[in-house]
Amino acid sequence: MAPPAASHLTVPHARTRDVLNMALVIPLHGPAGIFGPSCESCAELAVEEINSEGGVLGRELRLVPVDGGCPPAEIAREIDGLIGVGAIEAVTGWHISAVREVVAPVIGGRVPYAYTALYEGGERGPGVFMTGETPDQQLGPALDWFAESAGVRRWTIVGDDYVWPRSSARAARRYLRQIGGTVCDEMYVPLGTTDFSDALRRVEASACDAVLMLLIGQDAVEFNRAFSGWGLDRDVLRFSSLIDENVLLASGADNTRGLMTSAGYFEDLATAAGLDFAATYFRRFGPDAPVLNSLGESCYEGVRLLTELMRRAASSQVRPMMSVSEGLSYETPRGTVELRDRHLRQAVFLAVADGVSWDVIQRL
Repeated sequence: MAPPAASHLTVPHARTRDVLNMALVIPLHGPAGIFGPSCESCAELAVEEINSEGGVLGRELRLVPVDGGCPPAEIAREIDGLIGVGAIEAVTGWHISAVREVVAPVIGGRVPYAYTALYEGGERGPGVFMTGETPDQQLGPALDWFAESAGVRRWTIVGDDYVWPRSSARAARRYLRQIGGTVCDEMYVPLGTTDFSDALRRVEASACDAVLMLLIGQDAVEFNRAFSGWGLDRDVLRFSSLIDENVLLASGADNTRGLMTSAGYFEDLATAAGLDFAATYFRRFGPDAPVLNSLGESCYEGVRLLTELMRRAASSQVRPMMSVSEGLSYETPRGTVELRDRHLRQAVFLAVADGVSWDVIQRL
């Protein structure tokens, strides 16, 4: 990708009256690093739009990059240090729940924190706002659709071994009990796994109708390649609530048959707001731009959400922002969204892989 013409990522410095620095925590390496360029570009686009509108509270908005692919404790120490010296006044970004679980307590309500990843639900930390999808919006309705429209009730779960996959699996088991479904087998692998042969033997032996993939980034790529190489894609469907166009491209068109997902945003979603956002994105970053997807767009949402809250509260402080957050509604590429209990309520859509792109088939 050619470098952006005028990046708003900056080296941190002590706060000034003219600049508001916001940490952008996104993975730049590791299994989730595949998502980083899309996240960075979408966040930069939000900053440019906000600054063209006069900034935030009369101040220029700037992003301070933090590598969310590092060990969680290391990321938490970096964020703690930046807040401690007054170098940042807000935090946002897409990163896995294992990072959020360490970072949120360290922030401790000192600055607002918009967590943009879909996640397992339940976050209640002071000053934490969630823009991503939760299982009640995304996973439960998808399992209902599979049961009613495809007759799929027998599932095997394959996930990375950390909080989001395990918590999502618990939610899946609960939803499946309600619809007469069952979990045939359940297994977890370390982040960064490349050999899925043991997992695929268990998938094959389970006689399931579909696999619930709770794998991150490059791990999902390796699983998709091995799944098709094993020949399982002929008879077994796959559904993942966290998979994007980067993963499709890296997996290869021959390895995405029978693969489905659900999300609040897709590049090809035929809504006026979504199409306008895509057009603006590609005008800004050109034909070699990082893939536009739901994970990247979530970082646009995070920057926008914090800005809307600051403007509504006339403050960048946590307490005033929390006091005005309930019921905040505004227009985004995802359509009209509304903040309820510090979670963004939004429409969620089901899509099926068509080679290396998504074909949105219906709203859940």
